[in-house]
Amino acid sequence: MENGADDGAVLATLIKCVNFAAVKHKDQRRKDPEQTPYINHPIGVANLLVEGEVKDMAVLQAAILHDTVEDTDTTNEELVMEFGTKVAGIVAEVTDNKNLDKQERKRLQIVKAASASKEAKLVKLGDKLYNLRDLDRTTPHGWTQERVVEYFHWAAEVVAGCRGNNEFLERELDKLFVKWKVDI
Repeated sequence: MENGADDGAVLATLIKCVNFAAVKHKDQRRKDPEQTPYINHPIGVANLLVEGEVKDMAVLQAAILHDTVEDTDTTNEELVMEFGTKVAGIVAEVTDNKNLDKQERKRLQIVKAASASKEAKLVKLGDKLYNLRDLDRTTPHGWTQERVVEYFHWAAEVVAGCRGNNEFLERELDKLFVKWKVDI
């Protein structure tokens, strides 16, 4: 990104991703008491990656798009057509199979984390950090304190398989794990 033309292309690419994700998530809300628009989450994940000095365009795009296949009518093929195989591949790596029960999906996130690509691990670290900061701030509608604590412990297991990829994200996660007395 050394000249204006490159900056314009990068900006256009990111705006296309944000718009795509915003359209796909338009009717969704987070489970926080404020019912925050869902799109805040993928944008926030991408922003955390930027704070962690991640500059890989495919990773930033995948962060913005990371829940589109899992939580909307978006297909992986659609992501390939719109954003290419690399971005779609990263999204596929971090997408849960909603046909499986919740416990199996959670187990698979732990198992798959260690063998995921560096790019997918970065998106997963950003996703977990965003979610844990939200849980630290407020309890989602319908969640018990026990469920929040369980989520922190489970997230630590997922994060363990993603370590060694971004000092900033891992340090921020560790602050939360220490605060919530989670072994790391």
